[in-house]
Amino acid sequence: MTSRALAWFRRDLRLHDNPAWAAATSRDEAVALVVLEPALLAAAGPWRRRAYLGAVAGLDRSLRSWGGALRVATGDPAEVVPRVAAEIGAEAVAVNADVTRWSASRDRRVERRLQRPTERHWGTLVHPPGSVLTRAGGLSKVFTPFYRRWSERPLPAATRPGPAVVLEAPPGSTLTEQLEEEPPSAWGEQEAADRLEAWLERVDCYDEHRDSVATEGTSGLSVALRFGLLSARGVAAAAGVHTPGRAAFVRQLAWRDWYGHITCEHPDIDRVALRPEYDRIAWAAGAVAEAGFEAWRAGRTGYPIVDAAMRELATTGWMHNRLRMVAASFLVKDLLIDWRRGERWFRRMLTDGDIPQNAGNWQWVAGTGPDAAPYFRVFNPVAQSRRHDPEGQYLRRWLPELARLADEAIHEPWRLAPAVLATAGVRLGVDYPAPIVDHDEARERALAAYREALDISG
Repeated sequence: MTSRALAWFRRDLRLHDNPAWAAATSRDEAVALVVLEPALLAAAGPWRRRAYLGAVAGLDRSLRSWGGALRVATGDPAEVVPRVAAEIGAEAVAVNADVTRWSASRDRRVERRLQRPTERHWGTLVHPPGSVLTRAGGLSKVFTPFYRRWSERPLPAATRPGPAVVLEAPPGSTLTEQLEEEPPSAWGEQEAADRLEAWLERVDCYDEHRDSVATEGTSGLSVALRFGLLSARGVAAAAGVHTPGRAAFVRQLAWRDWYGHITCEHPDIDRVALRPEYDRIAWAAGAVAEAGFEAWRAGRTGYPIVDAAMRELATTGWMHNRLRMVAASFLVKDLLIDWRRGERWFRRMLTDGDIPQNAGNWQWVAGTGPDAAPYFRVFNPVAQSRRHDPEGQYLRRWLPELARLADEAIHEPWRLAPAVLATAGVRLGVDYPAPIVDHDEARERALAAYREALDISG
């Protein structure tokens, strides 16, 4: 008798080194399914939506090269997955698990309605949650000990697709038919693999160039990892740790795992401070706070490094990690605006937007999470700009109105004499805004608010 399995793809849109797909294809026949969830697509923002749909198209392209095709359906997975599993007579449904409260709730609803086993695997992290523990048996709330234990674990073995025949999709279930529009250009695991190969030619310099915002010093693999076009395990194995640059890069994969493991234990990571006392902070409110948030979001704060980063985000869906920290710190510490508002905006706009990484890093910057920067650590936007874009190359790329300013002057144009600004064609407050806050004064205000929250909680 022919055995058949349903592989439900979510954020693991690849065939190679995919544990759920390997399990599904260990049977005689396999069906590959993606469920388009309207609420998620609406919340994704333009850049992530386009990248996700392009990755779905890429998965279909890969499946067609195997002689099958991707089945696409639109709706609530709790209705779609059981229905498709029943239609094809699947013996089991294979999935790669996820860590967010939303995905956990969705999977529980699906499993309650399925009349067959669900095979849960981990294909989105290097090491699954619960596998990297302290000697006392818990998850470390400090990254360095977590990383030490993480590094001691051998990498899991790669998984390979089995011999199953991959079935075609029935009429009406292609991506184009479900979208009723032409999907974005397909991109998939082959393009991601090519990008990884190119990165491995440069990774040895990662520790030296990773914070330079004007050059291509990072991997650019976060989007491929976000949609599972690459296996995090496979990336770690390919990079290795035999040079300082490679070790520093793999350490970032450990950070990614750590935030995933923390989110699995604390699924409200995007809503609740992991240090509860910091939920007592009296965040700025009212018209002034709203004006500040809008200026930050639009890249009109008067601080060039912040504005350039926010304009790049709006235009491309991307922002360098160093700039994410600088922009986040400015919102939280300079404007005293609740980190949750910034986290939601980043998550919507970033192509690689992802709750564990995004919320984890926002809590790190805000000083509210585990292993967080101390609350009194505040990024100075001018110092960060001078250090990581000393010649102003990045600033000129995204702030053309300041392009004629000298390298030394471009980082804080408000300090220039009107005649100097005029020579460069800049009218402060007209062509480019004056700073909306004084950084030193804002820093003191933020520190006072944090100290007051700690006093109240004590």
